[in-house]
Amino acid sequence: MRRTPRRGWNCELIAVGSELLLGQVTDTNSAWLAQQLAATGIDCRAHVTVGDNHGRIVDALRAALGRADAVVVSGGLGPTADDITREALAEVAGVTLERDPAVVARLEELFASRGREMSPSNLRQADVPAGATVIPQVVGTAPGLICGIDDRVVYALPGVPHELQEMTERAVIPDLVRRSRAAGEVASVIVSRMVRTRGLAESALAERVAPRLAVLDGDGSATLAFLAQGVDGVCVRITVRAATPGEAAAALDREEGALRSLLGDVVFGTDEETMAGAVARALEAGERRLAVAESLTGGLVSSRLVEEEGSSRWFRGAVVAYDSQVKFDVLGVPEGPVVSADAAAAMAEGAARVLGAEVGLSLTGVAGPATLEGMAVGTVFVGSTVDGATEVARLSLPGDRRRIRGLATISALDLLRRRLVGTG
Repeated sequence: MRRTPRRGWNCELIAVGSELLLGQVTDTNSAWLAQQLAATGIDCRAHVTVGDNHGRIVDALRAALGRADAVVVSGGLGPTADDITREALAEVAGVTLERDPAVVARLEELFASRGREMSPSNLRQADVPAGATVIPQVVGTAPGLICGIDDRVVYALPGVPHELQEMTERAVIPDLVRRSRAAGEVASVIVSRMVRTRGLAESALAERVAPRLAVLDGDGSATLAFLAQGVDGVCVRITVRAATPGEAAAALDREEGALRSLLGDVVFGTDEETMAGAVARALEAGERRLAVAESLTGGLVSSRLVEEEGSSRWFRGAVVAYDSQVKFDVLGVPEGPVVSADAAAAMAEGAARVLGAEVGLSLTGVAGPATLEGMAVGTVFVGSTVDGATEVARLSLPGDRRRIRGLATISALDLLRRRLVGTG
């Protein structure tokens, strides 16, 4: 097996299952495993997905072992004919499969306790590559495996997520840590933080961040990566390695501060924080309540707002004024064009008045497919009133009906956020 020179202890992940390749099942196992490895300070260099094919699994294992210290395989350990990870692993290791009597006894006991007859095919789960260590099952039937191959190691885990997670925490991570430390790897953790932005394209964001990237390229203390999030904006992911979680958190704080100084109000949150959450924080800081009037978005803005925990403290409610007459009768919009700055202003003021709020937000526009009142598809007016002062922004949004409505929703929330924090 051809080996490449190693630079630090590292790992690769292989997910086995044709259902993953067909898109019938989402591979959540690899994402979870990668998070656990990072928290342990072990680099995860690659994720590979391979179908239920013996030759391809063998090829994937050999390729990964040629690059990595450790390989974690998920899936293919069940009792059916297409569960062939054991056979592939034995071939790569150059050994035969041996039936483990302890695993057989465990299977027989498990089925008996459930009052069920065990199919002979279940005994396949007791077949272990010679020399491998069994990771006993405690929540399912398929045991895991730890198989040393020369100076490398393969961990084979069942594909059922809760079974995989339990085995990883109980057996895989402790064994990985022991092996990496024995190889001279310094104890560390790898952690990341997402800095969420809205208002700059990925290329423009990279230009703003370029001075910090130049510094980091020189000292290697952290890495930055850009991840587009659709209509919600672009994330800048900060990743650092440190000796302890406390040192890692401090390093993340420093890098986040440096980014905020470069990006200003383009940043609206971190990690799982949302734009609606940013609006909520700004409202609560000013002890204000919000009312919304929606036309083309048909409740999308309100839906985002009520997803935030505690929204009843600051969200009074909404009027979905889709029909023009509702705008006139309920919100007090003057007779005339309903896709206009005047209509948006009246809608925001009307929502605040009718629902008893200090802040009103409104959206009216043309989502398509046809033009309306001479306005092009994608034309959107966003009105906001804060403590009696009203402003309106006109937007020209691209895309089809669905995309325009999504962009209008996030844009309106962002405009309100900026105004509430005094930067809009």
